[in-house]
Amino acid sequence: MGSERMEMRKRQMSVQQETPGAAQAQPDAGNRASNACCFCWCCCCSCSCLTVRNEEGEERDRRDSHDVKTDSTTNCEESPNPTLEDVCTWGQSFDKLMKSPGGRNAFREFLRTEFSEENMLFWLACEDLKKENNKSIIEEKARLIYEDYISILSPKEVSLDSRVREVINRNMLEPTSHTFDDAQLQIYTLMHRDSYPRFMNSAVYKNLLQTLSEPATES
Repeated sequence: MGSERMEMRKRQMSVQQETPGAAQAQPDAGNRASNACCFCWCCCCSCSCLTVRNEEGEERDRRDSHDVKTDSTTNCEESPNPTLEDVCTWGQSFDKLMKSPGGRNAFREFLRTEFSEENMLFWLACEDLKKENNKSIIEEKARLIYEDYISILSPKEVSLDSRVREVINRNMLEPTSHTFDDAQLQIYTLMHRDSYPRFMNSAVYKNLLQTLSEPATES
């Protein structure tokens, strides 16, 4: 009996010595499981899956910021309501139309019906770029203009010939406030020759002209 008791005590002591090690192993395994990302259960929180997800989040934030900047340029310009005289001058020349904020807004409304509003947006963005003097701001705005209106991947790409595109690509190496001058002139000429005559015969222009021509109704 004594030998059996001794044997049992030895077994108990052996089990007690092994138990702490097992207890430590279990929390470690739990930590690994809790730190692992949803894609991978064999690594810690620094796994490549989380790195990819973080990069995707940064890219999404950058796109959202870019979208905010882009959307801010698509709002109509602030301008007083045009008078009958203003609207009549728009018909005298394209230059007078483009120098009038109200004229540009009305023309943009027409271009939108022809799915070519990007031409006016590009022209306005170039005008805004010319007002900048800060080099870093110029570079950022030039990059956005290129991505929005010059890149062949953009849904708002404007129609430019190969010569002008080559000039822009060279200028983008060191952007200035006049990087897009040639392209802006080409789009201005396109709107003048192609869209402006149709605008003058459009319902947008005629309705505006008729509305302002009618005498105000006395209350």
